[in-house]
This record gives sequence, structure tokens and C-alpha cells, in this order.
Amino acid sequence: MKPHLLLLHGAIGASFQLKAIAAALSEHYTIHLYDFPGHAGQPLPDGPFSIQFFAASIADYIRSHQLEHLTIFGASMGGYVALHLAATQPLLVDSIITLGTKFHWDPVTALKESKMLQPAVMVEKVPAFANALEKMHAPNDWKVVVEKTADMMIAMGEQNPLQADDFKNIGIPVLLLLGDRDRMVSFEETIQVYKLLPDAGFGVLPHTPHPAELVNAQLLAAIILNHQSSPKPVAG
Repeated sequence: MKPHLLLLHGAIGASFQLKAIAAALSEHYTIHLYDFPGHAGQPLPDGPFSIQFFAASIADYIRSHQLEHLTIFGASMGGYVALHLAATQPLLVDSIITLGTKFHWDPVTALKESKMLQPAVMVEKVPAFANALEKMHAPNDWKVVVEKTADMMIAMGEQNPLQADDFKNIGIPVLLLLGDRDRMVSFEETIQVYKLLPDAGFGVLPHTPHPAELVNAQLLAAIILNHQSSPKPVAG
């Protein structure tokens, strides 16, 4: 039986954006494409979005589907949620790969990121993107999804859900990947987390911007498979 691979999309995104990655890895894994609550038509929660809430939803999915020998690939926010799950419920996941995950959150960063999530401005400045979000999250109101996400970012800026000690206590293998043209996530913040994790790898994807749907899926799959099959160094 093939090991399980759970793919997690980014903020205000949907699992269909990861279908090319799923297809590139389907020969080697049993694939699970997951949409976070409120996204892609999933029931919209009454309460706020939060990393903790999304991690709990993932934990419920893993338990209900009895997933064992599980690897999680998380794009952007999906990677952050996966690492939070590993930090708080370490028995549920065997390894994690993140792509373009933002780790540095403070009030200034949160304000900058959340300013890009104003529905009225998005309709005016990027109407095609707003229209795509409307279709993506129907029958939910895409504006509510965006507003809840902005509020979550502000809360992360006030109190980053993952602190240095949390990363130090994640004992499973983690591969941190970053596109060389990612304008949202810095090399510095990624390397900082890489140094904190006990069992981590780090890689840069060439000619790759932030959106996961723009990644070279075959290249990403090759990197992931190489990481998963690489022998562990022997201490001594």
C-alpha cells in the first residue's frame, strides 16, 4: 500500500490549485486533496479563522480517514498549519514539506499582508482575481473568506502561533522549499526556521514565484521524492 500524502493549499486558496502537484506524485502516494473550512464551498465557520482552528480541522480529517504513514505537503499557509499540527499533535504526521510558507509575523508584517486583502480594493484593482475568488469559494461569500483571512493575519501579527521552541520540538523530517522569485517569503525567515528544526532540509526552486499553481510540478515532485528517499546521516 502506498503511503498517504495530504496536500494543503494556501490562504484564500483551494485544493484544485495543487492538482498538478498531486498528479506528479500520484504514482508514489495515495493522494488527499483537502479544502480548509470556508474555502472552495466548504461550510463557513461562525467563528474566526485561525491556524489553530485549521490545524484542528486537519487533525479531524486524519483521524476520520485513519491516515497512517502520512506526509503533508503545505503550500504557503498550508505549510504553517502542517507545522502547527506537528508541534501540537506529533503522532499524526510522519513528515512535512512546505513551499513558500511565511514564518515571520509581527504587527508590521501582518498589517502589510492584510492590506492586500480588502475586498472593495480587490474588486477595483484586480477584478479578474476577485471574480476568480467568487467562483472558487461559491456558494460562500468570497468577501467573508478574504476578511476572515485578513483578521487571522492581524491576530498572527499580535501573537505568532509558532515560536522558536515549537520548531525546536518538531522531531519529524521537514523539508522547507522556497521559490527564488517569491516576493512574500524571505530567504532569511525560512533559513531561521530551518536552523531551529532538528531534522530539516532546505531547497530553492528556480524561476518560481509564490503561487503554488505556478510551480514546476515535475521538478517539485522530484525534489520531494529525493528528500523522502534520502538516507539519514549516521551520528558519530
